[in-house]
Amino acid sequence: MKNDFDSVILSLAYLPPIEYIAQFFLFKNSIIEKDETYPKQTFRNRCYIYGPNGIQMLNIPVIRMFGNHSQTKDIRISNTINWQLNHIRSIETAYNNSPFYIYYKDKIESFYSKKYDFLLDFDLEYLSVLLDILKCKNDISLSKGFIKSYPESFDLREKIHPAKERILQAPRYSQVFEERHGFIPNLSILDLLFNKGPEANEYLKNIHIQN
Repeated sequence: MKNDFDSVILSLAYLPPIEYIAQFFLFKNSIIEKDETYPKQTFRNRCYIYGPNGIQMLNIPVIRMFGNHSQTKDIRISNTINWQLNHIRSIETAYNNSPFYIYYKDKIESFYSKKYDFLLDFDLEYLSVLLDILKCKNDISLSKGFIKSYPESFDLREKIHPAKERILQAPRYSQVFEERHGFIPNLSILDLLFNKGPEANEYLKNIHIQN
């Protein structure tokens, strides 16, 4: 599905799902959309992890400064509640017993001790660290004004979405609570990273060959 493109355009995402991160291995260049009108209930400010009770959503509270006309670049994080503490506690509960949690916990925890004003800054800085951990080299740029169609790029801005079917099929791997609830695919990249460790790199490189 990518044979005709060298680059992909993606929405912003918080602790993105595996199929989102896989795009950075499938394409040489990536564009992150920041100039769109900000939509609700997407991966832009939410992620899904595997907790003791199954799938668990983590949601960053945001402020749309210009109401329904707010652009993604202008979305502020609401720090009136301690969402960071809630998120890191949930991540620890979910993955404290995973094989590689201890190796990456310090880098992950650092994002929940510093206050961020804008969702764009938080998500991009987090993404950069995650890709560095995964040893993924990719030329990432930001959109320059909203463009409805990118004929020379593979446009996944609205296709990778919590309410839509997965665009990639990925192989199974061991998960902490799999014996309780079975294998759950396409969770946050944290699930793969904490369970596969350094092998996550090869997993993501080969994900495109799966049926």
